[in-house]
Amino acid sequence: MSERIIDTHLHIWDLQRAEYPWLSGDTSILNRSYAIDEVGKEREEAGVTEAILVQASGNAEDTALMFEAAAANDWITGVVAWLPLQQPEKTAAQLDLYRRNPLFKGVRHQIHDEQDPQWLLQPAVIESLQLLAKENIPYDLVGIRAEHISTALELSGRVPGLRMIFDHLNQPPIAKGEKFGEWGQLMRQAAALPQFHAKISGLGTTAGRGKNWSAEDIRPYIAFILEHFGTGRCMLGGDWPVALLAGSYAHTWSVYRRLINELLPAQEATKIFSDNAAAFYGL
Repeated sequence: MSERIIDTHLHIWDLQRAEYPWLSGDTSILNRSYAIDEVGKEREEAGVTEAILVQASGNAEDTALMFEAAAANDWITGVVAWLPLQQPEKTAAQLDLYRRNPLFKGVRHQIHDEQDPQWLLQPAVIESLQLLAKENIPYDLVGIRAEHISTALELSGRVPGLRMIFDHLNQPPIAKGEKFGEWGQLMRQAAALPQFHAKISGLGTTAGRGKNWSAEDIRPYIAFILEHFGTGRCMLGGDWPVALLAGSYAHTWSVYRRLINELLPAQEATKIFSDNAAAFYGL
């Protein structure tokens, strides 16, 4: 039996089905539709046995697309959906629908695209997040600035029952080679609170070297996160297709798997590869 490897961060998008404002004017390889079958061969090469689809736009159409793909592919075992968090009544109604679907595993909003880094602290958003906490539904934090971490820290006090995970480790300062600066100080604070978890993902693109990044570029940051969050609150994500900007999906996974196996004994590595993701998202 093959080793269970869960990719906790996979995207698809269809420009004919939903709007993706963040792609407006984008001249990279990302500005086209990406279907789930495109990753199939590389997924097998990478040894990934299952994956979670994560929202790529703030609309219901994108979430519907993910649920359809998940229903048609047994190896997709969860969906992190979008909800209109600024409208608590609509959030509650949509939540009633989503939680009937066993593939619904979490919620995300693209806070890094919002002008206000404290977007999550709006009273209406907090009211919606309290609904998630009540239902024990986890929330994915996709921050890129130190202010996003400090906002999450404040949010943790206002919604203490909300389980949260930092997507892409909230953009560690890999490109600057900083070890570990304000990012490190704030992530240490977050790690001290058990409701925070860490998703080791997107680090190839964060390195800012295109396809020329290496395991040694990201090793110190993964080691830092493992040290402070422990092996019980970290998991891996491939971030396809965004990660294609920094090389192939299979290459990304080969680097992650090698580093985890070098940094941890086998029993602890298994937690990072599958056990923690299964527990966090209820897979």
